[in-house]
Amino acid sequence: MVRISEFQTKDVVNISDGRKLGNIGDIEINLETGKIETIIIGYSGKLLGFFGKDEEIIIPWNHIVKIGEDVILVRHQNQQYVQQQLEVPKN
Repeated sequence: MVRISEFQTKDVVNISDGRKLGNIGDIEINLETGKIETIIIGYSGKLLGFFGKDEEIIIPWNHIVKIGEDVILVRHQNQQYVQQQLEVPKN
């Protein structure tokens, strides 16, 4: 068993590209089943907290690949990040 406080200290890493996404800020629990549906990663695109907008990354529970001692490995595809990678400069 894992306590939520222990769960929140683990780094969340995307196995698709190896990037650290952050730490778990919240979870969503289905009250009917008592199961965790999603984990929510608080992400800040701000520079020192001054510029930008807070965003959240929502990871469905079934996208968690492995929960380790220090790290949670997830499979997450950020559409904005993928689109930037796929853009080919025009000649």
